[in-house]
Amino acid sequence: MKTVADLKEGEKGKISAFLDNKLALKLLEMGCLPGTEVKLEHKAPLGCPYCISVSDDYQLSLRKSEAITILIEKNDSSSHR
Repeated sequence: MKTVADLKEGEKGKISAFLDNKLALKLLEMGCLPGTEVKLEHKAPLGCPYCISVSDDYQLSLRKSEAITILIEKNDSSSHR
């Protein structure tokens, strides 16, 4: 399974599940629901934090330790920069 941390800049995926139940509740409250499309906008030069767009509505910054808990299904129509 792929996670948000596996995405390259500009790639999109749909959230399928979460690996950490405590963190999942926090992410669900922020709109990261299963089936929601996310796009990796960019990540810092040292790999943390990750900036993702959630449903093209807003951007969210995540630590790498958080990004690896979000399982995704990669979209076939992912765009690369």
